[in-house]
Amino acid sequence: MRLTCKEWVLTALLGVTAASALTTLILILVEATDVLLPTDTKFGVVLDAGSSHTSLFVYRWPADKENDTGVVSQALACRVTGPGLSSYASDPAQAGESLEGCLEEALAVIPAAQHQQTPMFLGATAGMRLLSQKNSSQAAAIFAAVTQALGRAPLDFWGAELLPGQDEGAFGWITINYVLGLLVKCSFSGEWIRPPEGTLVGALDLGGASTQITFVPGGPVQDKSTQATFRLYGFEHSVYTHSYPCFGRSEMLNRLLAQLVQRSPSHLVRHPCYHSGYQDTLSLAHLFESPCVQATALPHLPPNLTVEGTGNPRACVSAIRELFNFSSCEGRGDCAFNGVYQPPVLGPFYAFSSFYYTFHFLNLTSGQSLATANTTVWEFCQKTWRQVEEAAAGQDSQLRDYCASGLYILTLLVDGYGFSERTWPSIEFRKQADGTDIGWTLGYMLNLTKMIPAEAPAQWRAQSYGVWVAGVTFVVLTLGAILTAAAALLLWPRD
Repeated sequence: MRLTCKEWVLTALLGVTAASALTTLILILVEATDVLLPTDTKFGVVLDAGSSHTSLFVYRWPADKENDTGVVSQALACRVTGPGLSSYASDPAQAGESLEGCLEEALAVIPAAQHQQTPMFLGATAGMRLLSQKNSSQAAAIFAAVTQALGRAPLDFWGAELLPGQDEGAFGWITINYVLGLLVKCSFSGEWIRPPEGTLVGALDLGGASTQITFVPGGPVQDKSTQATFRLYGFEHSVYTHSYPCFGRSEMLNRLLAQLVQRSPSHLVRHPCYHSGYQDTLSLAHLFESPCVQATALPHLPPNLTVEGTGNPRACVSAIRELFNFSSCEGRGDCAFNGVYQPPVLGPFYAFSSFYYTFHFLNLTSGQSLATANTTVWEFCQKTWRQVEEAAAGQDSQLRDYCASGLYILTLLVDGYGFSERTWPSIEFRKQADGTDIGWTLGYMLNLTKMIPAEAPAQWRAQSYGVWVAGVTFVVLTLGAILTAAAALLLWPRD
């Protein structure tokens, strides 16, 4: 059958339409695949070498979303068996060997094909900072043993280093705000926008040897030594941050006991923060080894002492307050304690590490008021040792110290940092945020591996989206034009 001229033109137009549409569709699908389909997952490993123990964390994130918010997730949290690295001063090799169990777990989580491309870091905090201050050669030996052990792993080991206290606080702040999605948001048009700064969360960290406070103040930071500035997702963030060595939970307990020991006129020390009915014999050798403990007039003391609890929260608070120098800040609205500059606390806060563990034990992590927290801790301190043991079924090795820790936290947060009945509700005591353990490790990894790049990925994503939209528009317009032409041909009168 022979086609007429009009039918031939119509057929040719439809053929060109189909070919153009198919070609464009292929290009769109290729571009859309780049934008929409999941890509390879990347991994990172960070070890937190704290004063009381070491933890290993494995993080993962989609490779094509490294500038997005909340894409990093925690794949593994492993607590290393044994004490903190600083406890291996007399046997450095054991410090390295202690990490092998958690390292094996990390290698099992990360695909073998990605081992060599996976960065791994170890950051040591206040425990090792104190050991470095006391005996630098012992600290160096521990770092050498750890470096050797981790260097044998088939990962991209970036080294082990001493993490300054200020960085510890600042990285913890990054972690919380990153996980909560408060640092950046992607708009509908594909552009990165900065959330209102008022939504950012402050960080309160209580470790074994030090404590840190970090937040965005209401005005400029007057003491620049307490200021940290970051460029995150292309936006500048300036925070107040300070770390207090020797004010961590373990060192506070040591300092408190040493203070009572040195004031005791006999071999029996009465401890107001221990529950009535508690009694134990303690060795003094380890107590006075810490650089945080100021030993005076020890010749009259025997190597061992009997410590007896009295369960007196009022006397306990009085003894704890003597660990601070509050008089150095009298009359100053921008001072915490020990003469340290601090602007007034502002905004919501997450309190983690020992802040959380202590208040979790005391059932004070559900938004209770300051008055309720005070009453709860005081009532707990007044319980007898038998009552406390029976309630806990003897399962908690820290049982003896929760009274002192609870009263210390209240003193630190209220008398030290300046929280009040009004601002206390702004504190959330948390272990995790959005399924991720809170601490400095994620912020440390993001900072050192540059996992928080500038806007390049966002620009690429916006361009990709633009190409995709342009392609769809082209197809629609082309089809519309050709179909219009076809309709016109069909309506022509026959010859």
